[in-house]
Amino acid sequence: MATVRVFRHYIPAGFLTLGAVEMLIFAVAVMAGIELRFQGDLESIGHTVGPVFPKAITYAVLMTLSMTALGLYQRGSMEGRKGMALRVAAAFVLGFVPLSIAYYVAPTLFLGRGVLALTSVTAFMGILTARVVFMSTTDQTNFKRRVLVLGAGQKAGLIRQLRNTGDVHGAVIVGYVRMGPEVSAAESGDNVIELDRPLAQYVKEQHINEMVVAVDDRRKALPVHDILDCKMNGVEVVDLLTFFERETGKVKLDILQPSWMFLSDGFQRGVLRSAAKRLFDVTASLILLPIALPVMGLVALAIFAESGGKGPVLFRQVRSGENGAPFEIIKFRSMGIDAEKDGVARWAQRNDSRITRVGAVIRKARLDELPQLFNVLRGEMSFVGPRPERPEFVQQLGHALPYYHERHRVKPGLTGWAQICYQYGASEQDAFEKLQYDLYYVKNYSIFLDLLILLQTAEVILLGKGAH
Repeated sequence: MATVRVFRHYIPAGFLTLGAVEMLIFAVAVMAGIELRFQGDLESIGHTVGPVFPKAITYAVLMTLSMTALGLYQRGSMEGRKGMALRVAAAFVLGFVPLSIAYYVAPTLFLGRGVLALTSVTAFMGILTARVVFMSTTDQTNFKRRVLVLGAGQKAGLIRQLRNTGDVHGAVIVGYVRMGPEVSAAESGDNVIELDRPLAQYVKEQHINEMVVAVDDRRKALPVHDILDCKMNGVEVVDLLTFFERETGKVKLDILQPSWMFLSDGFQRGVLRSAAKRLFDVTASLILLPIALPVMGLVALAIFAESGGKGPVLFRQVRSGENGAPFEIIKFRSMGIDAEKDGVARWAQRNDSRITRVGAVIRKARLDELPQLFNVLRGEMSFVGPRPERPEFVQQLGHALPYYHERHRVKPGLTGWAQICYQYGASEQDAFEKLQYDLYYVKNYSIFLDLLILLQTAEVILLGKGAH
């Protein structure tokens, strides 16, 4: 697919067309929302709404910018209807932030609550329809990055393994370029390339969008000047670990070099970012608490009735928080009173006999976690972050797993990236896998990522994934 360079970024022309169509859908949705609200009563529209055109343009521009912010006009955003729908939903949630600011600064642009609700529903359905049609009528390989792997040895073989498992979603592996004397680890079906012309020429001929440096020994075989030529021509160049991070959503620990932790783009914290996250946590908690309190009352009553009034309804336990600081987590009790009568800390297992009948239900629906809203309000936890572990497990896993303590660089969360990407962990191997996802979150965390995680957590709860 042809690309257009916009502000030093190469954008597929098809996405520019889609963006223009969707901006039009947003504008038309405003008019549809007004029509649905007032049923064609022009006098009421003129008196209540006022000039429609500036309001439609404002809504369309801000929502399109929100879609852009969540990467909906980039290669890789068409990885499936489910993922696309989640991104669009997150974009709509995010879009209400600049809309609220615009309406506060310029009240005359406000559509009214009824019109805004009808507009958003109409726009959401219109955008989903447009994207489904777009995906159905367009060759999807055009929206995947064409990737050339520099290397055909052992490191390049890791990409082949990833491709064979079906985990390379947003890329087409064009081939593996043998670099110098490295021993090929190619299998049948692999396109091992012996270059007979300059690398930049081959890249241009094959319409390569990205190159992954996966040479076994960079000191002997890396064509620095050729790679720089490609980069200057608009081809993205990434290392092997960055490629794995983007394709799998985790930091692959078995190929991690310590220097990558501080040289890569990420693992950054700042006052503004922390303040925004805290503001989000407090606001969301205060909104959810009035809704959650009646449910919490019913759960407490069920636990009290099942235990015959014996034992506490709430369960308190020391966990490791931000920077390893201990805090007391609050949950509804889902196990028997004597679950750990010998004092030995144990991971919960599938079909754990210690779990009560009510406990099994509230764990499956994640209702046992609701009291942690108070932990969030107290600043001990966040809505999104690595799940807090018990100090006994932290000490054990800190010795067994590299970089385990780095997951404590942020506040623990009610839900997290690892919780939606991996099943319930009940062993050191599970902890290793979840750590890779936790490190991805610590490296890349933002309000945008938090919104995506919260949206996907709703699916986890509805389908009962990962609950033990």
